[in-house]
Amino acid sequence: MRFRFPLRLKFFLFAALIAIAPLALVGDNLARIARDELKSAANESLTAVAAELRTSFDNMYQGAWLTPLTVIRSGIDNPDLGVPQKVSLLTLGLEELPSVVALQLTVEGSDLPVLVTDEAYSATLEEAGLDPVETLATSGALVGNIESSQQYGRPLISRISETGDWIATVALPLENGLAGRKVTLAAKIELSELTGLLRRHPFNQRGEISIVDHAGRTVLGDEVAILTQRDIVRSALPLIVAGARADALEPYVREGGTAMLGAYAFPDWFPWAVVTELPEESAYGVVNQMMERVLLVGAVGFLVATAAALFFARSLTGPILRIGRVADRIGEGDFTARVEKVRSRDEIGELSRRINTMAAQLGERLELMKFVSHGTMSAIQKADQAGMHRGGERRRVAVIFTDIRGYTEFSESVEPEVVVEMLNHYLDSQAAIVKAHGGDIDKFIGDALVAVFDGEGMEARAVECALGIEAALADLLAEHPQYNLDVGIGIASGEVVMGAMGARDRMDFTVLGSTVNLAARLCSKAAPGEVLTDSATHDSADGAARFEPLEPIALKGYSNPVPAFRALPKIG
Repeated sequence: MRFRFPLRLKFFLFAALIAIAPLALVGDNLARIARDELKSAANESLTAVAAELRTSFDNMYQGAWLTPLTVIRSGIDNPDLGVPQKVSLLTLGLEELPSVVALQLTVEGSDLPVLVTDEAYSATLEEAGLDPVETLATSGALVGNIESSQQYGRPLISRISETGDWIATVALPLENGLAGRKVTLAAKIELSELTGLLRRHPFNQRGEISIVDHAGRTVLGDEVAILTQRDIVRSALPLIVAGARADALEPYVREGGTAMLGAYAFPDWFPWAVVTELPEESAYGVVNQMMERVLLVGAVGFLVATAAALFFARSLTGPILRIGRVADRIGEGDFTARVEKVRSRDEIGELSRRINTMAAQLGERLELMKFVSHGTMSAIQKADQAGMHRGGERRRVAVIFTDIRGYTEFSESVEPEVVVEMLNHYLDSQAAIVKAHGGDIDKFIGDALVAVFDGEGMEARAVECALGIEAALADLLAEHPQYNLDVGIGIASGEVVMGAMGARDRMDFTVLGSTVNLAARLCSKAAPGEVLTDSATHDSADGAARFEPLEPIALKGYSNPVPAFRALPKIG
């Protein structure tokens, strides 16, 4: 049994809500304004912190490490220096760069690189039970990988699990080799300066800062954690892999239900994302207190309105119930329903007359919907209060033109009623197939049909639709051989301008552009029962049909012949 919500109770609630609506509206507006301001400030802070750390990382790497290493590389690359002098330069460079813990010269084809290590850091490694030479040496295989991928100057990040240190390996090629062999300068950089910069940042006192790599693992921390369960981290990972640098803001909810605000930025020199996060509760604490006060005052107002609300619920139930029953019938699609026996000259009477007018207009609108495309209806539904505006937007679509061959001779040889009957048969069949393939009929132009396909697989769906039309019309022709009419079809894909066009008082929602013109021209060249496509449709719909390349076709309005393909059903 369906639950019945008594009308008197509805009036009671309505009157009570009217009593407290102004208070609720004011409170909601104040809370909304405060929330927007706080959110804007939080977002600016998140973005600024991420961008600041991104810039600091890049500046430190390039200014404190890469540029000095380039200078050392240039000195060592002097062809007048012998091996002892080059080793001396390595030792001197290591002393001048505190964060650089090892410098190495790797000679192509030699298994014995020239390696200079920082004594203090080597002692630390020995205390951890590690061999400093084995730990800090850059293998020839790694140098080869850097050379093959042309990642010279780009840091490769690793972690020494025994000490918890993060190490960047940087390789720079020398222009002058030794004895005709290539020489590469490799450096190991200990990244504790970046770790300290991250830990000392004031934002840590109210939010979280995470540095993640392409796999969603944290870097520069004491422990490695996987953060791929966070939506903001998953959003950043593809950009790290793609080498993109699009900073972004993103609200999301963690697995435990905590609502978060987040931002991320990407250093130019490190394959990382700097992720800054802040709980919404921290950002909106003042707003939550304000809403509690508003709710308390609203509850008091609701109780005060109770007595007055009961008075209005007694004398109005009958007419309104009748109006409600008619509204239900209209909601079920019965636009012939009318409110009867309500003759009062008050608001209830006016409402009943408006309901009757609405039902009549909805019935008319339902009939009018049959004369416009789905795109037109969608545009009308999305229009603002000022109504439809002339203009359009660029969209990539596939356009089908169909045209009945022999229509003019047929229409001149039979009665107009027969022509209309034939057109209805042909266009009904075509329209059903267009709809089945996810297309939208833009318009009927006499015996021609124009349909638009957009979205995923639009070219393949357009080709399959065209072949389906030819097959269906062949069956129709078998049922009505007296028509003796076939259809030629042209398909083109590409950018169009889609929108409302025309006069201020009479517009048409349609598509325009060279793609539409090309589809029409191909249709005009298609033989009876033939489907012609352009190159863009052929390239994207490969697999949807068999295609036979044709000699380029001379089309009206095109200076050069246009490549075309004949679409045929797949075999088997």
